[in-house]
Amino acid sequence: MDISGKTALVLGAAKGIGKEIGLALAKAGANVILTYYDWPEAIKEMQEEVSALGGKHLTIQIDLRDPAQIKNLFTKITKQFGGLEILINNIERGGMPVVHGPYTPEQWDLEMETTLKAKWFVVNNALPLMKSSGQGALITLSSISAIVGRSGPAGLIFNDGYSAANRAISSFTETWARQGAPQVRVNELMVGFFETRHAEKTRGWPLLSTEQQQAIIAHTLLGRTGKIDDIIKAIFFLIQDAPFMTGSTIKLDGGFTLGSEAIPTMPAGVL
Repeated sequence: MDISGKTALVLGAAKGIGKEIGLALAKAGANVILTYYDWPEAIKEMQEEVSALGGKHLTIQIDLRDPAQIKNLFTKITKQFGGLEILINNIERGGMPVVHGPYTPEQWDLEMETTLKAKWFVVNNALPLMKSSGQGALITLSSISAIVGRSGPAGLIFNDGYSAANRAISSFTETWARQGAPQVRVNELMVGFFETRHAEKTRGWPLLSTEQQQAIIAHTLLGRTGKIDDIIKAIFFLIQDAPFMTGSTIKLDGGFTLGSEAIPTMPAGVL
């Protein structure tokens, strides 16, 4: 898919990964709709940056836990842009144990409603519009918490409900791929420890001791946390260069889920 001239909806774009994906798509010539809900200190900066790029863009405040607001969002997109070819399904609310401590009912519900339910309601509204556009790419960002859960060096960062919600996303990915075919390709980008998500520039990361941070990095085969540019490159690959890929989950985690266990030297054997 040629991104230029296409319309792209990027959710959770107030700051961090969502914002940078939205700006990158706009720089590539897409018309972008960027949603935000909270983080008021970051919204003005995001709006100024996307406005400076020119083109036909929209920033909109929305509570994506509310199906009625989601429906109104897609009515507005249809009216103002006429269609939708790209959806970056970047909604989440992860409760870090090191930040939130033991679960409260409110925290549990917030994680499930944002990380899981909101994604479903968005895609339920988006797929008919994307299919009618004739060509689409839907990418959901999820987390390796789906695989590792609250275990090992990740245990202070990933909560139980957040991990369960992300595991469910992979099931949704396969369902949505079936529903979207053949017009819309649906794939999942499962990210590991990245700046602004799970690692540096989050509330939880500086609460970890140096030893705890290093344990996460040492468990990662590539020996570092991820950069937002790593995610942007993967996003552009899935949109532009993967025309025969749908229903797939790509792990972008530097090898964290494999772990740092060494492969032993082959023994001589007894025969």
